[in-house]
Amino acid sequence: MTAIRGAVAAVTGAASGIGRALAKELAARGADLALADRDEVGLAEVASEIGTARKVTTHRVDVSEPKEIAAFAADAVAAHPSLNIVINNAGVALLGHFTEVDQAQMEWLMNINFWGVVHSTRAFLPHLSRQREAHLVNLSSIFGIVAPPGQTAYCASKFAVRGFSEALRHELEEENSPVRVSVVHPGGVATNIARNSRSGSGMADANTRRNEAIERFEKVATKSPDRAALRIIEGIEKNKPRILIGSDARFLDLVQRLRPSTYWAPIAKQIERRANKK
Repeated sequence: MTAIRGAVAAVTGAASGIGRALAKELAARGADLALADRDEVGLAEVASEIGTARKVTTHRVDVSEPKEIAAFAADAVAAHPSLNIVINNAGVALLGHFTEVDQAQMEWLMNINFWGVVHSTRAFLPHLSRQREAHLVNLSSIFGIVAPPGQTAYCASKFAVRGFSEALRHELEEENSPVRVSVVHPGGVATNIARNSRSGSGMADANTRRNEAIERFEKVATKSPDRAALRIIEGIEKNKPRILIGSDARFLDLVQRLRPSTYWAPIAKQIERRANKK
C-alpha cells in the first residue's frame, strides 16, 4: 500500500483536467506537490487554489523535451527530497485517419504521449528506487485497450504507454524494487483534450469534422476529472497495476476480452446509441 498522507507527488499536465484534479485531491489528502505543465498561468491558479497548507512547487515543462523533463526531475527532487510518487499525466490528441495525418504530426503526438512518459520515468526512477516505498503512475487510455478508426496516432501512443508500463512493472518486481507501477485507462472523462486536439493536415472539411468529433466526445464523456482523480488515488493506495476509470472503460475492456479480434463492431453500435440518446 502506498500512503498518500505525507507523500510527495510529481504530476505532469497539472494545469488542467485530470492533472489539476489530482493535484487538488492529493493536497487535500496530505501530500506535497511538484506540478509541471507548459501552462504557467494554469499552474499558478492550481497552486493558489491549494493554498499554503501543503508545500507546492510549480515547474514550466514541455514534456516533449527530454532536457526539460530531466531539469524538472532534478528541481523537483531538490525541492522535495522525499518525493515518492510520479504521475505522468500530460497528453494530447490528434484527429484523423492514418492517411490524413502526416509524419511530423504523429511524431509531435508520440513525443508527448509516449516519449514524455519514457523520459520522465528515466529521469525519476533512480530517485524513486531509493525510497522505502514509491509509485509510478502512467496515463494510458481506454484507447490503449481498444483501437477505434480515426485514432491511429493516439492509439499507437497509448498502447505503447501500456506495454512500456506493464513490462517495466514486471522488471521492477523481478528486482524486488520498492517502486510500484500503475497504468491508467480512463474512458470518457470531461476534459478539454478534444477541444485542444489538432486535426490531420490532410483532413478534408477539417473544421466540420473536428467540431463533430468534439460534440460526440462531450456527449459520451460523462465522468468528471474529480471522479477520475479519486479513482487514480484509490488505485495508488491499493497498488492496483491497472486502473480503469468509468463504466464505459470497464465495458470496452470486457468486450475486448470476449472478442479480441472482432470487438469494434459491437462497440461502435453501443457508442452510436449512447451518443444519440443525449
